[in-house]
Amino acid sequence: MTKPLQPPTGSALAAEPVITVRGVTKTFGETTALKNASLTVARGEIVVLLGLSGSGKSTLLRHLDGLDRPDTGTVTVLGATVSRLTGRPLRALRGRVGFVFQQFELVGPLTVLENVLTGALFRVRGPRLGLWGYRRELKLAALGHLERVGLLAHAYQRADTLSGGQQQRVGIARALMQNPDILLADEPVASLDPESSAQVMALIREIAIDSDLTVVCSLHQVDLALSWGDRIVGLRHGEVVLDTSTQGLSKQNVMEIYGRVTTSTGELDAIETEIGTVEQNEPEEPVEPDEPDEQDELDLQTFASARDNRR
Repeated sequence: MTKPLQPPTGSALAAEPVITVRGVTKTFGETTALKNASLTVARGEIVVLLGLSGSGKSTLLRHLDGLDRPDTGTVTVLGATVSRLTGRPLRALRGRVGFVFQQFELVGPLTVLENVLTGALFRVRGPRLGLWGYRRELKLAALGHLERVGLLAHAYQRADTLSGGQQQRVGIARALMQNPDILLADEPVASLDPESSAQVMALIREIAIDSDLTVVCSLHQVDLALSWGDRIVGLRHGEVVLDTSTQGLSKQNVMEIYGRVTTSTGELDAIETEIGTVEQNEPEEPVEPDEPDEQDELDLQTFASARDNRR
């Protein structure tokens, strides 16, 4: 019988890595997504998984919260061997690991606030009929996270009316609603213009530092990875080919390492094209917030009062 996941405490938490991946291989049919991949991540570290599309970044992230299981090797997260967890212990682990998705994964017809509140579903029992199904303290917490990401004024607006950058901020607030120990982010700015990308990445880093969050984020832009992460783990064809601090590391260093493990000029050209540049997506138009109704206004006033009392 699987034992319930118990959070590590005290010196044990500080001494052990929060993530350990050892010799993980994962195949899908004839495709090898990960090949003997290994890494460790310390508490509070901000790590970038860097590589081309298809290099194994997303697959590795999915192993960290049990969405994928390794064919061989082990994945240990917050003291638990992920592949051994099922049912309630697995849900408990996922409750401590937030996830920010490339395509946002919001429910468009729902309000921004309702989308953020879905981050607390693992703590809620019984049916949820809109906002009425959530306790007042959860709604106030969600409003606080929206204020943190700069979207409090949009709390009662439909999520699908927001710009891409705003929707990703909602995704971040939803992940924070879990009060996670670890935040995973899968290409969180791939669909955004450079200005929105910089704002979203700066926000994630700021929150991570303020909250002592461990962050593992996949990217394929070298410049962004170097300016944002504490450490880069480079992947190519499912193998870890680079694992180093970003301190003193240059774009040329990274490209040289990829060049040494590349077997053809055509592949090197593809690397230069994909990870050597930042996409120039069109700048987004800001979206104005909708006017809240009477009940929404009351919730906002309650939140403002509670916030002022805390100060």
